[in-house]
Amino acid sequence: MLHIAIPTVGVPIPLPLLAKAVRAGFPSPADDFVEEEIDLQRLLIVNRPATFLVRVAGDSMILARLFDGDFAVVDRSLTPANGDVVVVDIDGDRSFKVWSRQGPRVALSFANPRYPEFRLSPDALVEVWGVVSSSISPRRRAARG
Repeated sequence: MLHIAIPTVGVPIPLPLLAKAVRAGFPSPADDFVEEEIDLQRLLIVNRPATFLVRVAGDSMILARLFDGDFAVVDRSLTPANGDVVVVDIDGDRSFKVWSRQGPRVALSFANPRYPEFRLSPDALVEVWGVVSSSISPRRRAARG
């Protein structure tokens, strides 16, 4: 089941951005100074009226790096391109699929090799809700004091 939420845009909350990317190895002591601040709303939302959030349920998109419990940022103003993850209604059933076009034919697929090939019936009613433009993977929240 997909949970859809419209992101609310309020007062920007700038967060500090370190000047250099952090290595996934040994840290450098010279890398811990702030160069600028970013606003996550501006980073994640390009077209506010056309953007909504969807919570991911299940594991059918793991190779697309969408995991159970993640939030997908979905933009309805984007036109799907090959390899995009889309939110799609197929005969009234909403889900994530990987979009690919082969000539005039559109193919939708899972992003998990454990799932069988997804075959779209020729008479299926398909409506694309939007393209996943980014995602948020909650890890652990700090306790509030």
